[in-house]
Amino acid sequence: MPASWSPQDALVAVMIAESASDEDISNSELMSITRIVDHMPIFAEYDSERIKTVSQTVFDLFEEEDGIDALFGLIKDALPEELNETAYAMACDVAAADGRLRQQELRFMEEIRYQLNIDRLHGAAIERGARARHKRISSAN
Repeated sequence: MPASWSPQDALVAVMIAESASDEDISNSELMSITRIVDHMPIFAEYDSERIKTVSQTVFDLFEEEDGIDALFGLIKDALPEELNETAYAMACDVAAADGRLRQQELRFMEEIRYQLNIDRLHGAAIERGARARHKRISSAN
């Protein structure tokens, strides 16, 4: 267990957890996390080498019986409340990155909304934005 996480560590943990929630971390999801960390202003001073440590903690907690509760405890301890919607938006972007949402991912998104106290309407707006950003053009035959 980490001694303490920075707010950025907590944001990374939310993204990693969302990606791992369906037990299949896709390349698109990993690229989305990397792109977010590399380009979002909130990560300007973040040491991206910490992603490995945070990821390992998330994976270790997923293996424990009450690991999800422990994970959200760490996240909530490190994340200022004003960044809860930011965390949810980043998780939505990661979930939408591979173009498919599995049932486990949807349930985990619901858990994030609950744990971070995201208003239902705000959550729907954030989800719609992610859907719009990750829309693909389908080819008609």
